[in-house]
Amino acid sequence: MGGTVTINEDECIGCETCCELAPAVFQFDADSGKAKVVNPTGAPADEIQAAIDACPAGCIAWE
Repeated sequence: MGGTVTINEDECIGCETCCELAPAVFQFDADSGKAKVVNPTGAPADEIQAAIDACPAGCIAWE
């Protein structure tokens, strides 16, 4: 755990789970229908990890 958090937008299904769990880090882009990382350091690592663990598409990871 740690590093920079990224989203593989090609795999994102737009469920917004990450946006709900870590809204300071992730935002939903209505134009693309996908989530994106807007502030990779906007939340504690454990909060970001919870979003990673909850992602049904498995498209969020630490780099």
